[in-house]
Amino acid sequence: MRKILFVETKLHLRDWPSMLFTIGLPVMLLLVLGLSIPALSKTGASGLRGVDAQLPAMMTLLSLLVLACSVVPAVLTSYREQGVLKRMSTTPVHPARLLVVQLLINLATGTIATAVLIVSARLVFGAAMPRHWGWFVLAFLLGTAALLAIGLVIAALAPNGKTAPGIGAVVMQPLMLLGGVWIPHEVMPDVLRRISDFSVAGPVTQAITDAWAGQAPQPLHLVVIVVGLVVFGGLAVRFFRWE
Repeated sequence: MRKILFVETKLHLRDWPSMLFTIGLPVMLLLVLGLSIPALSKTGASGLRGVDAQLPAMMTLLSLLVLACSVVPAVLTSYREQGVLKRMSTTPVHPARLLVVQLLINLATGTIATAVLIVSARLVFGAAMPRHWGWFVLAFLLGTAALLAIGLVIAALAPNGKTAPGIGAVVMQPLMLLGGVWIPHEVMPDVLRRISDFSVAGPVTQAITDAWAGQAPQPLHLVVIVVGLVVFGGLAVRFFRWE
């Protein structure tokens, strides 16, 4: 397991453009939006500005969606096409270990991206740090696991490595909308807001935002995230093909 983790980490670092995109795009959008939209710098009823919690939470979701919908499906479908998983299935090392390592590496990448977002928002805007670290870490870990489970389903259903990015992009766009990346949750139409509450992406953003503001996430949002993790995780196990 240690050897697989070591090798896969080296391969992941060699694909530095993908890693740079995953970390750099959310930070760039955070800075562009925060500096160009004056309303985000105004203090709201909660005593926080948009750049303090809402905007960083939205950009955190964006980085996780890039990992889930682009990176994970592309890597796993290419491994399946190249016969890497098939070869591993003939050894005592079960290919599921490679899957676990991929999830750990992408969790680490998401954590680094989120840390860079927090530091960038703090340095540029003087944004508040997450006020309730316990809830923040729980919401982040559950949300990351649920979104990566969606990525595993894409990897399972994509016929080859060429179509995986396209399928991932199609799935990613509505998740970005429901997660509040394009339209903040509070200004969504009532119908769209209700749909967002029962999507995986919307509850992830809201749970992280609440924890950032020092509040406990709404029970509904946590339940939806856990249900999404169980459902999509089960679908990934059901449909995933090693060869």
